[in-house]
Amino acid sequence: MASTVEGDVGTVEELVEVLWPVFQELSLNKLATSLGASEQALRLIISIFLGYPFALFYRHYLFYKDSYLIHLFHVFTGLSIAYFNFGAQLYHSLLCIVLQFLILRLMGRTVTAVLTTFCFQMAYLLAGYYYTATGNYDIKWTMPHCVLTLKLIGLAVDYFDGGKDQNSLSSEQQKYAIRGVPSLLEVAGFSYFYGAFLVGPQFSMNHYMKLVQGQLTDIPGKIPNSTIPALKRLSLGLVYLVGYTLLSPHITEDYLLTEDYENQPFWFRCMYMLVWGKFVLYKYVTCWLVTEGVCILTGLGFNGFEENGKAKWDACANMKVWLFETTPRFTGTIASFNINTNAWVARYFFKRLKFLGNKVLSQGLSLLFLALWHGLHSGYLVCFQMEFLIVIVERQAARLIRESPALSNLASITVLQPFFYLVQQTIHWLFMGYSMTAFCLFTWDKWFKVYKSIYFLGHVFFLSLLFILPYIHKAMVPRKEKSKKIE
Repeated sequence: MASTVEGDVGTVEELVEVLWPVFQELSLNKLATSLGASEQALRLIISIFLGYPFALFYRHYLFYKDSYLIHLFHVFTGLSIAYFNFGAQLYHSLLCIVLQFLILRLMGRTVTAVLTTFCFQMAYLLAGYYYTATGNYDIKWTMPHCVLTLKLIGLAVDYFDGGKDQNSLSSEQQKYAIRGVPSLLEVAGFSYFYGAFLVGPQFSMNHYMKLVQGQLTDIPGKIPNSTIPALKRLSLGLVYLVGYTLLSPHITEDYLLTEDYENQPFWFRCMYMLVWGKFVLYKYVTCWLVTEGVCILTGLGFNGFEENGKAKWDACANMKVWLFETTPRFTGTIASFNINTNAWVARYFFKRLKFLGNKVLSQGLSLLFLALWHGLHSGYLVCFQMEFLIVIVERQAARLIRESPALSNLASITVLQPFFYLVQQTIHWLFMGYSMTAFCLFTWDKWFKVYKSIYFLGHVFFLSLLFILPYIHKAMVPRKEKSKKIE
């Protein structure tokens, strides 16, 4: 009798083991469908929010504990998140981390190590893009891997700088240079930190080690008083998440490809692109605000104190929300969006091209690198090419207004400033949407079709201004000789 019962129990346990993953898949699938999202998107959101219980556990049980325990916790939680989202494909990140550690140890603090790191990590990422590419935006292992790629390249550069004479480094390079020799566990913990593994933000190895050593706190010797700042960013992230969830079924990039869109009046097509261009960025804003809250909760977001003694928690900020929502300029949006990635590119790529002696060329190459880092689709190249063009034209226009007495006087009229602001914002978000169209539609046949439907307005407008503005500047800005005579 007992053996029969034991057999039944064993059978039930085996059945549960087989069926539980199936039930789990069904429930996630159902929930994702009811929310109008894909299952992979739901897994991503769940994983990002899991950072909060992980951060609370770290605060209460691991803060000021032995470093190896903290590293192990970060590795275990990061690998768990990777497995939950991508299954056995987590081996891609694991392989690149181990090989990166070997490159540092075997090649040392050399230019060869930096170049090998850059070539290998970028080649691995681009190969991943090539073999997994589809015509749509898919959440797959390459998404966190692009974040990891920058981390590991930055690690190699900082390790290289650590072997130089401090006097030969800039103050910024001294801040990030790694003087010690990181262990495999430290590199893995840095790479898999749950608050940034999936979508960023970027941070340096030195900053991570300060976290592990308990230095990132506003109250020395105690857990950081960061709960309220973390909840503020979480709350803001939830506002954007709700807004995106409610609007996403009604404002989609798929509509841009429909005959209905093509048959709409020209003004409607432009206005739809403007609204969609603003709205489509909210999914990125949501992810970055939520993950920033996780980083603040752990202490990683601690960034010293203001002059009045108030703690700053913006070390991991990827968004300046107020600037993002109010700036009428493209450069303002760039400065407010994906801040840490832009800072990484400036620090490890743009400034390292100083030897070229041409700021515009360095900027162009940096944007080309960013385009390739995002993926191999032509849409990325077109998007960043537009960014490059728009920024150049915007700077020309700003210089013209600043140096032309007539235009600067006109711009300073208080009554007209709301009108100017409205015009600027309309141009700003219309052509931001124009650029994002290529970014989100990926393949040339899709973005070309949409651009054709609005007569390549963005390219025509900014290329025309690029050639016309210098002549307007010449006509409206008095020469220095004339200015001196007038004086």
